[in-house]
Amino acid sequence: MKPIAELRYRVHPGGCLQGKLRVPGDKSISHRAVMLGSLATGVTRVSGFLEGEDSLATLHAFRRMGVSIQGPEAGRLEIAGVGMHGLEAPADGCLDLGNSGTSMRLLCGLLAGQRFDTRLSGDSSLCKRPMGRVTLPLSQMGAFIETTPEGTAPLCIRGGRPLHGIRYELPVASAQVKSSLLLAGLYAQGETCVVEPVPTRDHTERMLEGFGYPLRRAGAKISVVGGGELTGRSIDVPADISSSAFFLVGASIARGSDLYLEHVGINPTRDGVITILRLMGADITVLNPRSVGGEPVADLRVRAAPLHGVVIPADLVPLAIDEFPAIFVAAACAKGETQLTGAEELRVKESDRIQVMADGLRVLGIDARPAPDGMIIRGGRLSGGRVSSQGDHRVAMAFAIAGLAAAEEIEIEECDNVNTSFPGFATLAQGLGLAIREWRSE
Repeated sequence: MKPIAELRYRVHPGGCLQGKLRVPGDKSISHRAVMLGSLATGVTRVSGFLEGEDSLATLHAFRRMGVSIQGPEAGRLEIAGVGMHGLEAPADGCLDLGNSGTSMRLLCGLLAGQRFDTRLSGDSSLCKRPMGRVTLPLSQMGAFIETTPEGTAPLCIRGGRPLHGIRYELPVASAQVKSSLLLAGLYAQGETCVVEPVPTRDHTERMLEGFGYPLRRAGAKISVVGGGELTGRSIDVPADISSSAFFLVGASIARGSDLYLEHVGINPTRDGVITILRLMGADITVLNPRSVGGEPVADLRVRAAPLHGVVIPADLVPLAIDEFPAIFVAAACAKGETQLTGAEELRVKESDRIQVMADGLRVLGIDARPAPDGMIIRGGRLSGGRVSSQGDHRVAMAFAIAGLAAAEEIEIEECDNVNTSFPGFATLAQGLGLAIREWRSE
C-alpha cells in the first residue's frame, strides 16, 4: 500500500489577524472529563469536547474498557459511568494511545488500581518519551509496571495489586505526574500526598472536587484518600488557552491585527502565556471573566503592539509550559533579548522543543541559543526557509504563525500531528488572515 504523503504548511509572508473566534476545547480538560466521567456513577454530559486525535485516543480507550460513550457530535458527549470498579479489560489487553502522552501518563496511575492487566502503546513518537518519572513513584505505591530498558512504552501494567498511599515530592514540576499519582491514590489504601515544587495546572483537582471526590489542599500539598466515589455531572469545556496562544502571539506581532478570542480558559495555573506576553509589551485585554463548571473563563482581545525581550520569571515557567513554542516566536520578533531558564521539561515533550525551536529559528535568521533548561533568543527580522516540526503539533503551529512577521515564505514539514490538538487549524487561521496553505509531499 502506498504510504500517506506527509502534510506540510506553506505560509506566505505578511498579513494580519482580524475577527472573532472560539478555538477548540481545552485538551487537558477533555481528557479528564472522559476519564472521571467513565469512573463516575451516573451520566456525565460534556459540551465543548476537543475532537482532536489525542482526546479521541482517551475516549476510544475507555470504550474498549466497556464504557458506553455517545458522541462526539459537535463537541458533545454523553458518558454512562461504570463506577470506580466497573472498567473491563480490553479484548486483547492492549490500548493504543496514538500520540497522546497525557493519556498514557494519566492512565498509568488509573490502571494501576484495576483488577486486570493492560498493555499501553502508541505511535513511534509516544514510544520515545520517558515514562520513568511516572512509573517509578507508582512503583513506590505498589504498582507493577514494566517498561522498555530505556524507560519508555510499551508499558505493561499488572492489575490486581494492592496500592498504598505515599507522600511524594515532585523533583520537577509536572501536572501529568501529579495527576497520575492522584488517580492511583483513588484506589490506594490510606492517603496519597503529592508535594509540588511550584504550582502546576490543577484541572485534575478541580474536576475531582466537581465530581464530588474529597480532596485536601494545603499550600504545595495535594492529598486524596482512597475508597471514595465519583458522581456524574455536566461539564462545559472552555476554549483551550494553549491553542489560543498561537493567535495571541500572531496578533501581537502582525501590524494591524485586532482579534477577539471567546470563552478562553484562564485557569490561574495555565495563564502564564498571558502574563509573559504582557511583560513583553503585548496589548491583551481580559473581558467578561466568569466561572463555568469550576473553571475560570474569559474573552480576550489582542491587538498588535511592539514587543521587547524579557527575562522570563521562574514562577511563570510551569504556568506556560505548553505555550513556549509560541512564546519563542514572540521573542524572535521582540526588540532585544529574551531569556528562559528552568524549563527542562520542554526537552521531553512531543519533541525536544528547546532544540527543535532553536534549529528552526536559526533557519529563519534568528539568533537562538539553546541551553539545557531553556533558551536565549535575540529578536530580529524573520527571513524564510524550510523548517521541521519533528512531528510536534505545537512547533508546527508556532512556525506557521511566524509567517505573519516573516520577510519570505516559510515551509513547515511534518504537520500531520496538528490534528492531535487543533483540528482545522489551517482553515481557521486562513479565515482570520494568515496566508497558509496545506499540501502533501510526494
